[in-house]
Amino acid sequence: MSLESVIAVFATSALELWLAIPLGLALGLNPVIIALASMAGSIFAVLVVALTGANLRNRILRWRYKNEPTQHHRWYQIWNKYGVMGLGLISPLIFGAPLGTAVGMALGAKKEKLVIWMSLGILIWSLGLTWAGFMGMLNLQSFIQ
Repeated sequence: MSLESVIAVFATSALELWLAIPLGLALGLNPVIIALASMAGSIFAVLVVALTGANLRNRILRWRYKNEPTQHHRWYQIWNKYGVMGLGLISPLIFGAPLGTAVGMALGAKKEKLVIWMSLGILIWSLGLTWAGFMGMLNLQSFIQ
């Protein structure tokens, strides 16, 4: 295990959780380290977005969704149905934690509540995806041998 590999997983998970876990597995990191680094990176990204405020939030939304009406997006439908809890639990998997945080803030969520639910969603998906990836690698190895 090298520090560079852990930093790579951390940095990748700050952008996209789905990429960080397979990267950690490809780099041969311990699954516990992968889960911890990916959680830390994603939570770090959530905190950065939550703390930077409306300016960054508006830029991300404009970049991601251009000038389309927000009511037609899947995240808007999730927000109307499930609120902060639903967005926080599903966003790390579907949209990515930073974008989900920006969306929640754009829709008026309180920072503290949003960060808590996003962190819980990141925890659940990091553990679940790491476990699934590790088990898949074990099965692949046993199949090849």
